[in-house]
Amino acid sequence: MTQKILITPRTFGVADAEPLEYLEKLGYEIVMNPYGRLLTEAELIEHAHDVDGIIVGLDPITKDVMDAAKKLKVISKYGVGIDNIDVDYATSLGIPITNTPGTNNTAVAELTMGLILDVARQISHSFRKICRGEWERSQGLELGDKVLGLIGTGQIGKEVARLAKAFRMDIVCYDIYPDAPWAEEMGAKYVPLHELLSTSDIISLHLPLCNGTKHLISSAELALMKPTAIIINTARGGVVDEDALYQALQDKTIAGAGLDVFETEPPFGSPLINLDNVVMTSHIGSHTSDSITRMGWLAVKNLVAELSGHRAEFVVNREVGEKGLK
Repeated sequence: MTQKILITPRTFGVADAEPLEYLEKLGYEIVMNPYGRLLTEAELIEHAHDVDGIIVGLDPITKDVMDAAKKLKVISKYGVGIDNIDVDYATSLGIPITNTPGTNNTAVAELTMGLILDVARQISHSFRKICRGEWERSQGLELGDKVLGLIGTGQIGKEVARLAKAFRMDIVCYDIYPDAPWAEEMGAKYVPLHELLSTSDIISLHLPLCNGTKHLISSAELALMKPTAIIINTARGGVVDEDALYQALQDKTIAGAGLDVFETEPPFGSPLINLDNVVMTSHIGSHTSDSITRMGWLAVKNLVAELSGHRAEFVVNREVGEKGLK
């Protein structure tokens, strides 16, 4: 019997059609996202009720979705973060969840540096002024000899550190699982979170969203930062309390922010949009043609492995049995 696959990411197969063609060549029946946007829970229930596998982006894979998808055998995340998936419930059903680590490190790290430069030199701010017919030479911040505080030193955080070194920045880090050999080689230093917040000129977030990181950065943490400090978030929106961030930016408790992710996406209606010391992008961190191609291929390889009764290379909930099939 032909196995059926639901593919929700809008960019899947856009930069490189070969991963999609590969699935078709293997004989899978493919159902593509028909809406050109994130699917709602109700839409996922409708389209996933008879699928064997899902390649998913940021769409919500909830308990109700999985209960409706009676044949579901694998959830293949197109990306790394899995906060949109009920991992515990999937595990209880014996459904393996895979992801694609290492495919978007460069893309997210380079966007991070772009946001740092934009906010530090007030590039977008200057552009907005010109569009309003105003000619103002803003005073920016040089990166050389400034302290970059990295909260999270996984693969993306480490790539940001490597790029920042080219700007002669000093690196301090916080991570619950510090990598001492890497820090020694990089010339970076692990410090407590409160020390990182109070000493860094620029703070960049590179950690997953979970119960322990929800609103990790809120009023108390922002109050520790220098009034000249900049915060960058290319991780997940919920890591930062956006109400507290708005207040800190409005009151000039901190100097600026660069945000690619938001608690609610899209952030239309957010008061942050009205601030001149904020730069926003539309969750484009991993969206380069290069990373999209890498994510597509690895998501497909993970999915095919699990549907073929083999263990995929990158399984998040490894406690699911070796084959992980219901």
